Amino acid sequence: MMKLAALALGSILLFSCANKKSKEISAKNDAPAGPPQRFFRVTDFLLGDIRGIASKGVTPLKITTVNNHSDSVWLKLEELGTAMREFTSPVIDSANLVDLFQETKFHDQTLNTFTFTYDPRGKLPDTMPLTHWDVYIDPETGTVKKVYMVKRKKENSQDKTIQLTWRSGKWCKTTTIYTKPDGNTAVEKEETILWDFSNQ
Repeated sequence: MMKLAALALGSILLFSCANKKSKEISAKNDAPAGPPQRFFRVTDFLLGDIRGIASKGVTPLKITTVNNHSDSVWLKLEELGTAMREFTSPVIDSANLVDLFQETKFHDQTLNTFTFTYDPRGKLPDTMPLTHWDVYIDPETGTVKKVYMVKRKKENSQDKTIQLTWRSGKWCKTTTIYTKPDGNTAVEKEETILWDFSNQ
């Protein structure tokens, strides 16, 4: 009888400890893991800037430079959106990129900006053309001064890198870089689009 009572007591204690441990693990799993990263919505910003150009009724000027030879052409507003389509996909926000990229930020006193830098957490999938971007924000006004973006693409079986520099309310420039047979890189072309001519 004593053995039976001891066995029952032992079972109750064992169940009680296991139940307590289970609740502790559950509480630990339910605890918040800290605030999730919230990326600056670069795509929304770029599309907003493009709409701003349209609202001002400005005709942008596109300058293309290849092998030190430049040509210029006036763009229709719908052509500006087409020219920038390369950099509005994929959409840059927290929802679809937070698992692939991480954000770091610092106050760059030399440039007088808060700089938000986004780099891959690890090896990116082949389907992700975006490899890096930076957002520069004026600390006094809280407005975006500049966006810099790097993408990769394959064109005619050749790997290329495209860099975008977007100067808010003024101009943007894309630089296409390719790798030569000797392994060195070279600029294939540069395209600059101007829509603020106040300082020209």
